Amino acid sequence: MLKRFIYSREGILSLIVLALFLGVGMISPAFISLPNSISIFNDTSILIMLSLGQMLVILTRCIDLSVAANVAFTGMVVAMTNQYFPQLSMAILIVLALALGALLGAINGLFVWLLKVPSIVITLGTMSIYRGCTFLLSDGAWVNSHQMSPSFIALPRFEILSVPVLSWIAVVAIIIVFWAMKYSVWGRNFYSAGGNPTAAFYSGVNVGKVQFYAFLVSGTLSGLCGYLWVSRFAVAYVDVANGFELQVVAACVIGGISIVGGVGTVVGCVVGALFIGVVNNALPIIGVSPFWQMAISGLVIVIAVIANASSDKDKARIILRKPNESDDSVQAPSH
Repeated sequence: MLKRFIYSREGILSLIVLALFLGVGMISPAFISLPNSISIFNDTSILIMLSLGQMLVILTRCIDLSVAANVAFTGMVVAMTNQYFPQLSMAILIVLALALGALLGAINGLFVWLLKVPSIVITLGTMSIYRGCTFLLSDGAWVNSHQMSPSFIALPRFEILSVPVLSWIAVVAIIIVFWAMKYSVWGRNFYSAGGNPTAAFYSGVNVGKVQFYAFLVSGTLSGLCGYLWVSRFAVAYVDVANGFELQVVAACVIGGISIVGGVGTVVGCVVGALFIGVVNNALPIIGVSPFWQMAISGLVIVIAVIANASSDKDKARIILRKPNESDDSVQAPSH
């Protein structure tokens, strides 16, 4: 099993991330220290959670460009709620973030499911709407750390076994999504809906409803990340996570999530996010200007898309076939 993983896309990418990590460590030994390694994972935790939601959307042949705007709007709502009602418990604020994020994701999903609006069109629209609503709600003002309650700011920073709660939340999200995608019928429906929608339909899978669920999960994770973002950085403003959707999509594509749907793994998604996290932390150390970060991310996306497209040519997407077709002509869809 280990040999199979090493030769898989996820294994190769993991080795690349490890080589990059160790290579930068040769320049700066402090980079590979345990505290800094924990810090890198913590810095990447929000990207990992958003990428897990985006993975489900992309598996169903859709895309969600509104995740960062969802983070900004949800973060502003919970920050302002905490500002004006500091007596509210953190449990209520977290539930508010999850519910609001789910609502924003459900809006995207309903347009895709019931009105058959292309996902790239509706999420481009809602991205602008959510950003606009953030501005209207705050009137362009910021919510700063002194306007937030101590518990609001402290939760993501609280450490368990020397690891911040933010990182533990990401680990829990990874485990839940991994289990659901590997062992539940609900999770496998995402692969079938994107791998071959026609076959999925004849198998009794409601493709539109599966796409709705994907956007719902993506929105819910975005809502959670909205709270985690503003509490971790102790500030909420209109441009929170502006452009971050590019890194979310990049993490998925780099991790082997096929843009044509139906192919990808949770492990690949997480390793793709970690690749970006290591690169972002390594750029200042190796002397690369941060202004090149977006250009580098875009170049990596293009390379990953080309690699995915080349790989997809060798993978048949046929699930249903005629009884007289030979087994040699059909390859089972890769999950």
